[in-house]
Amino acid sequence: MAEILRVEDLKKYFETRKGILHAVDGVTFSVQAGKTLGIVGESGCGKSTLGRVILHLHERTEGKIIFEGRDISDVTGAQLKDLRKDMQIIFQDPYASLNPRMSIAEIIGEPLKIYKLQKSNEERRQKVREIMDVVGLAERTSNLYPHELDGGRRQRVGIARALILGPKLIVCDEPVSALDVSIQAQILNLMMELQKERNLTYLFITHNLSVVKHISNDITVMYLGQMVEKAKSSEIFAHQYHPYTKALVSAIPLPKYNAPDNQIILKGEITSPINVTKSCRFAPRCIYAKPECFNSEPQLEEVSKDHFVKCHFVREINRL
Repeated sequence: MAEILRVEDLKKYFETRKGILHAVDGVTFSVQAGKTLGIVGESGCGKSTLGRVILHLHERTEGKIIFEGRDISDVTGAQLKDLRKDMQIIFQDPYASLNPRMSIAEIIGEPLKIYKLQKSNEERRQKVREIMDVVGLAERTSNLYPHELDGGRRQRVGIARALILGPKLIVCDEPVSALDVSIQAQILNLMMELQKERNLTYLFITHNLSVVKHISNDITVMYLGQMVEKAKSSEIFAHQYHPYTKALVSAIPLPKYNAPDNQIILKGEITSPINVTKSCRFAPRCIYAKPECFNSEPQLEEVSKDHFVKCHFVREINRL
């Protein structure tokens, strides 16, 4: 299967009063066309910033972004506008991401208007009706406004807006975290159906491992701007090698009465992402940490086939 996206040593730093904030720091991965890469981690780990840098909503500090074999790291102006037909985003908050002064039909049809893809207003309205039907929005909602819809239907509007240009890659920035659990399942199933029908590629950003297990082919775990573990979804849930990934998986609630409490409680202070030093960023919270962890930064290594981990003592901890 063809590779659609690859990022190489991608970095995004922000200047602050206290120094340089390392939001994304040396991330490398690739995604195959028609597949889903789940990007997980706690709030503040840089996963949303990573997605926005790939789409040029933030400009990168260093590194490369390769889309369909083309280096798009420095595209601007007309080239960037043309590129965004193929790369779209679904935002986390379905209400904040919609213009409250525009009707649902106007919101969904706005990309068509910007790119002038339809010759007439009637053609545009027909295209909007078609995509609304695809995402399960009744035609009667066309003239409603965002505040008149519930969260699930608002997120369907966001999905319709992202789909209407026929993109190849969609960055899904925690698209179900603001929804009720029953609505989450509906939206996730819809996204998976659309992926099969249209061969869509997803970067699925979330902090919910139960959700990412349901939808992802591969999973990348991020901690303070860096990728600490990456593997197939089934492999991540079968074998976690990084201490941080172990803690994340242990926190998943089990739907069993009197299930054993095996949750790993992380202690210690979170390393500041500002003016970071060459060390393991997870070391202050790691029960396996040794002096070497505080004095040098580990490298990402392949510990089994297509399973990568960033830890000095991964083999010792897991007896590989």
